[in-house]
Amino acid sequence: MGLLEPFPPAARVAVLGVGSALRGDDGAGLGVARRLQAGRARVRSGRLAAFIGHTAPENLTGEIARFRPTHLVLVDAADLGREPGAVELVPRERIAGASFSTHALPLPLLIGYLERATGCRSIVVGIQPAQLGLMRRLSPEVQRAVGRVVADIRGAIKALRARPPAPRSRPGGGASPPGRRADLACAAR
Repeated sequence: MGLLEPFPPAARVAVLGVGSALRGDDGAGLGVARRLQAGRARVRSGRLAAFIGHTAPENLTGEIARFRPTHLVLVDAADLGREPGAVELVPRERIAGASFSTHALPLPLLIGYLERATGCRSIVVGIQPAQLGLMRRLSPEVQRAVGRVVADIRGAIKALRARPPAPRSRPGGGASPPGRRADLACAAR
């Protein structure tokens, strides 16, 4: 299976790509969001929105909240201590410890705000950069990683089409329907 198993209770998935397009592989999250936006017509489910957050993703919180996602997938370059192009889910307890690219607002604060504002669940996908040089393009390893993450997200969204959307409660109101997990089923590579 891919990085993201089909989202069990998801009705609407927001993907937030963050990073700097001016710093080589720091733009990995932006690459994921751009490719999802470009290929949105192929998904055709109305369940996916991709947001390009650059280095100030907090500027998109209103737009993301209006989309009313059940799940948020934040994608960023992160020093995971692995080989370039490695992709992994970064557990919440490691978000503050993992070395993410520079953002105006710390990612844990941003994620916490969006979870409270929308009632969504969230995950962070980290992509190990090869280089962060100024005015450089994505490295081949990170380009391949971006492609894998995009394919995994598209696959998870397509799997949702066979099921009716999960009921959507107001932020802070109610739990997931009985017998359904409230988190994303994920398997790290």
